[in-house]
Amino acid sequence: MVPGGWQGGWVFDPVADELRRGGHQVEAVTLSGLEADGPVDADRPPNLDTHIDQVAEIVDRGDGTSLALCGHSYGGMVIAGVADRLGDRLHQLVFIDAYVPDDGDSCWSLTSDRFRQAFISGAHADGRWVAVPEGLDPRARPHPMASFVQSIRLRGSHSPALRRTFISGGAWEGSPFVPLTERLRNDPGWRVHEIPVGHNIARHDPHSLAAVLGALPSNPA
Repeated sequence: MVPGGWQGGWVFDPVADELRRGGHQVEAVTLSGLEADGPVDADRPPNLDTHIDQVAEIVDRGDGTSLALCGHSYGGMVIAGVADRLGDRLHQLVFIDAYVPDDGDSCWSLTSDRFRQAFISGAHADGRWVAVPEGLDPRARPHPMASFVQSIRLRGSHSPALRRTFISGGAWEGSPFVPLTERLRNDPGWRVHEIPVGHNIARHDPHSLAAVLGALPSNPA
């Protein structure tokens, strides 16, 4: 489970607890630079490639059992990159109100003008780190700007059997995901669920999110 901007793996704790009680193994990742005690090197912020490498390493060291990779918001960029590299190790990609990129896209290119302005305003101090927006959990940390603006490189080499699910938070004010949700509803290659509680689904309705994730098929057949 890969969190979105500014947040760590802790955002999935209630969801992960429910899934574990249902017999699932869950690993929630805190991406590089978002550690609770701050980044290892504040002068060298990680980028999107760094985060893809980090999650790919976790997948690669797995035991080969059926694996679903879930990403929230910016985390959709990360799981798309991992799937392009290690799709044969996965059976399911789950985008939780998340960006779904094509080759050459970035979080910057896929988001709305409102969020681009928020990135710029948040990074005004040094241009490297985007300050935590108001209203997030106190555990949230500044997010590396480089990861928001770097374009993803996808070779299209993922497994054709890889299932894809999009979980929408609904048409919350300013959502950049509404057109994407409608497009995916009409795509036979996708399953779309809606939990209309806003963007931070894991925070606002962890029970419903755990229920949707727990009901997903557990194998690629």
